[in-house]
Amino acid sequence: MDNNNFLKQMLMIGVGTTSFVADKLREVSDQWVNEGRLNPEQAKAFVDDLLQQMRSDPGDWEAQMERQVRNMMQDLGLARQAEVDELRGRIDRLERQVRDLENKLWR
Repeated sequence: MDNNNFLKQMLMIGVGTTSFVADKLREVSDQWVNEGRLNPEQAKAFVDDLLQQMRSDPGDWEAQMERQVRNMMQDLGLARQAEVDELRGRIDRLERQVRDLENKLWR
């Protein structure tokens, strides 16, 4: 899979997650208003404060997304780039050794 495409998809998931969380926060706050736990002004302030906290530190959000993606990839059993590079190097060395052995046999 193209890395840029994968990152774009993960970003879209993050944006979708943020929208989903915002919608759920609004639903909960509306329910609390209907139950009389909060007045409408408190509910709006509650949602606005939480959304502002989510948006206030994009670096922290980005780090959290990276951790989640890394954990998700690990759970799926996908190799990290460093692991793939290491395996490529090992394959190259083994192929060289096989060629050297074949050349010695044919001499």
